[in-house]
Amino acid sequence: MAQSGTVQPLPRISGQIIINELIRNMELGRLELGYSILVPCIFSVYLHPDDYVRVTSVQDLIEEDAKRALTARLAEWNAKAGLLRRNAARKTYRTAKNGWWIGLFADSESTVPPGDVEIHSELNDIAQPGYRGTKTTLIDREPSVTSARVVRDREHTRLRNGPVFAEIRYQDDSGRQTFLVTQNEVSIGRGGEDLWVDLALYTTADEISREHLRLRRDPGNGEFKITDLSRNGTWLNGRRIAGNVEVSMPERAEISLAETLSLAFEVRHD
Repeated sequence: MAQSGTVQPLPRISGQIIINELIRNMELGRLELGYSILVPCIFSVYLHPDDYVRVTSVQDLIEEDAKRALTARLAEWNAKAGLLRRNAARKTYRTAKNGWWIGLFADSESTVPPGDVEIHSELNDIAQPGYRGTKTTLIDREPSVTSARVVRDREHTRLRNGPVFAEIRYQDDSGRQTFLVTQNEVSIGRGGEDLWVDLALYTTADEISREHLRLRRDPGNGEFKITDLSRNGTWLNGRRIAGNVEVSMPERAEISLAETLSLAFEVRHD
């Protein structure tokens, strides 16, 4: 039992934890087809910055061990599939690509606590229609939004003077909202105490990045452009846009953040 006043050490990540969570993610991300079962083979692993610093010097060794573990688990499943009763349909577990891709990254959005890991996986490096990549975390967590922060942000984003260039209508955990665009650049995302965004979204879906996207208006012609800054993608009128590339917007558009929350955008000609 810890003595009174003793400072408990922060949990620490290990290579074995990362490998175990990669295997769990692969198991949860299986996609059954008619004659085979696809499993994810592209993995992005996000760690708390302190944990990332600890493991970055042995990143290659962790990735090598992880690939061996994933290959072994795949072989284990296929060996069991071969023991099915006569005439039963046998489906082979396989990947859409040859080999595995694993990348370790420092979490830049302050969502991954020390000792935790967040893994995003895909079946292929080309997005599959109708398939959404699997995300797993070691620790279940709910992003917290205080009522005081909602009031503070609404004061800054709803009571601005000047001409209105466009409006954005949406619904998040704080209810139905309308954001009036009165500036030439608008940052949008979950934000945080240490990261200001112009349009702060309140949602328990942490697929939405703290700064998910940015809108920019050309003062010369009034045209708006959008840039995806996120980890999980932005869709414009149903089509995913490339990351970190400015894309021209029509005067009316539906913007989907990580296919989780939608914004209805419309240029105003008041």
